Amino acid sequence: MTRPYAEVIGDPIAQSKSPLIHGFWLDALGIDAEYRHKHVTAEALPAYFAERKADPAWRGCNVTMPHKLAALDHVADPGNVRGTIGAINTVFRNSAGDCIGTNTDAAGFWAPIDDLDIAGQPATVIGAGGAARAVLFALSRMGVGPVIILNRSPLKGAALLSSFGLKGQALPIPAAAPPSRLLVNASVLGMAGHPSLDIDLGALDPDSLVYDIVYSPLETTLLKTARARDLETVDGLEMLIGQAAVAFEILFHVEPPRDRDDELRARLTQ
Repeated sequence: MTRPYAEVIGDPIAQSKSPLIHGFWLDALGIDAEYRHKHVTAEALPAYFAERKADPAWRGCNVTMPHKLAALDHVADPGNVRGTIGAINTVFRNSAGDCIGTNTDAAGFWAPIDDLDIAGQPATVIGAGGAARAVLFALSRMGVGPVIILNRSPLKGAALLSSFGLKGQALPIPAAAPPSRLLVNASVLGMAGHPSLDIDLGALDPDSLVYDIVYSPLETTLLKTARARDLETVDGLEMLIGQAAVAFEILFHVEPPRDRDDELRARLTQ
């Protein structure tokens, strides 16, 4: 019998940490399966799904940029991910053998702060791209608000607020963050190869939490600024591991060993 496998697809793809994460969990659980990279261009996406759907060993895949929206055209969407978050990051086979698209980013984002009581509390989200959509989806489901979106294009941010039914406003990225119980950087600012996110956090209360989904580098300027003010922080590896954990259970039908997260984080930061 062919060894079962799953993979992560994107263009480029070599930078993805998903094989390390899923491989760690597969080894820890003694599962005889493989998880790997697969470079897929936009032009090759239709052929990729046609080939994989015919391969009984294929458990599914994670989907990264730039295919998170385009992949929806090749899978079923019973959960209406297209109409909510607007993009998928995981494709799996259901019991009938159909390929289903879903998104684990929202759950992965919320997992590290699920004990945070912020219903009805103000939040600020920086960015209005695919990652911000997942964050806003989670915030809308948890009753957070009002929400301020800070983005280069306030019009795009305002459209997102409306699409998720959130009260708030959209503004250009200012020099200082507005008062917020939760501040989330869901943009590429601070990521390696991109401008840093230099923003004054003086208006945040001492009990505010700063969450940066960027994980390369792990210690971003935003997190350094927050820690200098003794604010609680969550780094990008928390969301990365959280969304991967949900995807792992979907793909391999078993919970990953989250009690070994410290060991996994150490490997990811080597």
